[in-house]
Amino acid sequence: MKTSISVIIRIFLWLIMLIGGAIYSLIKDWNTVLFNAVIFHIISAIIGCFILILAFRAAANGGKELAKGRIGNIPRLETNKLITTGIYSCMRHPILFGLTLLPLGWALLLGSPTFITIVAPLEIIFIIVMVIIFEEMEVKKKFGVAYKNYSEDVPMVSFKKSCLLVLFKKR
Repeated sequence: MKTSISVIIRIFLWLIMLIGGAIYSLIKDWNTVLFNAVIFHIISAIIGCFILILAFRAAANGGKELAKGRIGNIPRLETNKLITTGIYSCMRHPILFGLTLLPLGWALLLGSPTFITIVAPLEIIFIIVMVIIFEEMEVKKKFGVAYKNYSEDVPMVSFKKSCLLVLFKKR
């Protein structure tokens, strides 16, 4: 099965952001006091691992539900059926919501103060803007009125405890 150009571009942008942000931040922080503090690295790495686990759980849980939207021979990571069940009954973009945690988790794992305080938040904002502009535009075009009705009832993301428990549930 092939992957669409849109998905390839998004994956490429993710890699550029995560790797580029790490390289820039590590170079900037290399000789700083906080970057060279062992206890800071231990604490930030533990928190970073926890956040990364949550991000990957969200992606896996959302992806498992989203796979129900694949009917026939379509490109990987694509759907041709609107999914409104499971975690998608709580929020429209659970995978991307979880993946917004990746830059922060990665930054904490690396222990880079610049990445944690400047680069990761900028990357998170970029991800949110991409979801609002491109992802929403694509699904509105693909599913039309059905998506419009769904979007009126279900928020892009939800911070309700019940939704977050489903999103980050260990499987």
